[in-house]
Amino acid sequence: MKVVLFCGGRGLRLREHSEAIPKPMVQIGYRPILWHVMRYYAHYGHRDFILCLGYRADAIKDYFLHYDEAASNDFVLSEGGRRVELLGSDIADWRITFADTGLDTTIGERLRRVRHLLEGEEIFLANYGDTLTDAPLDELVETFRADTATAALLAVRPSHSYSFHVVDTEADGRVKAMRDVASADLRINGGGYMFRSGILDALDSGEDLIDAPFATLAAGGRLLAIPYDGFWESLDTLKDMELLQSLDAHDSAPWAVWRTTPADR
Repeated sequence: MKVVLFCGGRGLRLREHSEAIPKPMVQIGYRPILWHVMRYYAHYGHRDFILCLGYRADAIKDYFLHYDEAASNDFVLSEGGRRVELLGSDIADWRITFADTGLDTTIGERLRRVRHLLEGEEIFLANYGDTLTDAPLDELVETFRADTATAALLAVRPSHSYSFHVVDTEADGRVKAMRDVASADLRINGGGYMFRSGILDALDSGEDLIDAPFATLAAGGRLLAIPYDGFWESLDTLKDMELLQSLDAHDSAPWAVWRTTPADR
């Protein structure tokens, strides 16, 4: 299946980094977070990517145009450095389409602008270029295939990096209880989208994906939420970045399923 990745936003909440590079290019270990997202999908056999670019598209293009396999793969160096024999490869079997979808474009409009690249795709996948999970993608896809919904999303619990509290009140505004977001009985849209081609017909020019098409699909019973309680994290703040970098540095990155389970070939 083709995988559409939305990686054109400005990342204003991570301004310290996003002013120099787009947020999907923030490094997690040896590679940018966008690579980690793509590597996750590639592990499950989905290696045909469409990158919806916008802010600092040049940085993303340049990274892959000058991709260095040796940075994250073992290799043998010989002949005084003139010959490099790679013992592994990350992206040799990937196909990546770089599509400029505008600077301040909504997610729905970005998807609409790559419609021509999705012709013939009965089902395709989509996600944000800065969100990581260890959800079993093959099982999610089978769940979606067995349903008649036009779209599905991963419904996750807010991560512990969110420091907000849910406030329960009486009718007069008096507080009954306060609970940490992560422990409250709440689920949020975690991305991890799966779409049938009909989603493209539900998009009007300039619309955001969530506000209009999803509301219409939900009203018609055609939007599926698949609950998942495992690892999920979005890179929104400096705190999120430090968490992901720490997990990767200590070889305890849950999203790196390619390190622990056989690849889907």
